[in-house]
Amino acid sequence: MTIRVVLPAHLRQLAHCEHEVSVEAEATQRAVIDAIEQRYPALRGTIRDPTTGLRRPFVRLFACGQDLSHESPDAALPAPVAAGVEPFRVVGAMAGG
Repeated sequence: MTIRVVLPAHLRQLAHCEHEVSVEAEATQRAVIDAIEQRYPALRGTIRDPTTGLRRPFVRLFACGQDLSHESPDAALPAPVAAGVEPFRVVGAMAGG
């Protein structure tokens, strides 16, 4: 299925792509990130650690207004994302004080 993905500016610069991209993948976080890394090799290791496969600490994953960052990477994404109605969003988190 075709999944719409919105990437933050710093990842778009690395990948030389538009604000929103589409990838062919199963509707799970793992499959979508696999497809992103395959299509845009420059992004390997930027969203998740290449050794552990865990999401990077300052990256958040959203869909349908929900933070999915702490969900299982193999859990199904919401139906609107799977249907292509809503995008899967990769967001660079901010820290500081």
